[in-house]
Amino acid sequence: MRPAAILATGALALLPGLLSLPANAWDRQVKQSETLARNNCARCHAVGRAGASPLRAAPPFRELHTRYPVEDLGEALAEGIRTGHPGMPEFRFDPDQAEALIAYLKSLER
Repeated sequence: MRPAAILATGALALLPGLLSLPANAWDRQVKQSETLARNNCARCHAVGRAGASPLRAAPPFRELHTRYPVEDLGEALAEGIRTGHPGMPEFRFDPDQAEALIAYLKSLER
């Protein structure tokens, strides 16, 4: 086998591992933000892929993307959500938490 072929074979062997790194990081972010959603939002919202919201006025997280683009929520999550359904408490997340929560909401669209 020629050296170039050996290098190409080695590079191809590494490719699946390299491609999975971002997915693993995204999966980790989604899992962490699922916990964030359960701890802060599940009292009113259905935060998983199934089930009804405990508070009827609170839309299930898996349906939010049908109402508006969830990626546009970053600023509102970081500055504090003051509106929503009646009686919704104000929530403010740090920018990393807001980004993670958006990743979780995007994961529910699938």
